[in-house]
Order: sequence, then C-alpha cells, then structure tokens
Amino acid sequence: MHELSMADGILKAVLENAQKNEATEVIEVTIEIGKMALINPEQVKFMLDVLSEDTIANKSKFIIEEIPIEIQCSNCGFEGKVDGDDLDHYTPIVECPKCENNRVSIINGKDCTVKSIVVEKDD
Repeated sequence: MHELSMADGILKAVLENAQKNEATEVIEVTIEIGKMALINPEQVKFMLDVLSEDTIANKSKFIIEEIPIEIQCSNCGFEGKVDGDDLDHYTPIVECPKCENNRVSIINGKDCTVKSIVVEKDD
C-alpha cells in the first residue's frame, strides 16, 4: 500500500502543477525513484494509470527512472554506487562493497521526485 499513497501524492502534485499552468492535458510525466526508497516502480506506474482515470492525466505516459544507491563509506572512504537489489524492506542496511562496513552515508538514491511534466494547453 506504500506504492498507492506514493502514486496518489505524485498524481496530486502533477495535477496541481498542470492546473497552475492552465493545461488541458498531461502528456508525459517522468518520475525518479531511488532504490533506497524501497518502492516498486511497476506498482507505482500501475497505480498512476488507475488513479489518473477521469483526470486530465488519463492518457499520460508515465516514465519511471530508477536511481541507483550511491554511498560514502566512513571506514575506507569508498564513494560510489552500490547494488540495492537485495535490500530488506524492514531493515534496509547498505554495506560498502569494498570493506563491507555498514556505517555509510547515503548520497543519492533515497528520494522519489517528479522530474518533468509535459502538458498541452489551449492557445
């Protein structure tokens, strides 16, 4: 259900932005979802398709880009991307791929952001 509330929030932000810009239709929405956000992109897309029915976004193309996890290790100084495919949703612990230390700072990959919205307006 986490994906439902996330999709609802995304759609509300998209529609609010479209309304402010006097759009008649939302054509395309690009969303960035960080792997550390622990959100299933396919479920979010499905929910967006369902929730956008009966709105000006009902024919929108929803593009979801997954953002990899980037860390900085406090132990060995490693800075870079790590694989987050096997993270536990209840206790998501990221380890340094170089020294296996789990005291790391997450630099990127934990946010969910609407990157761009393409709308159509009447002239």
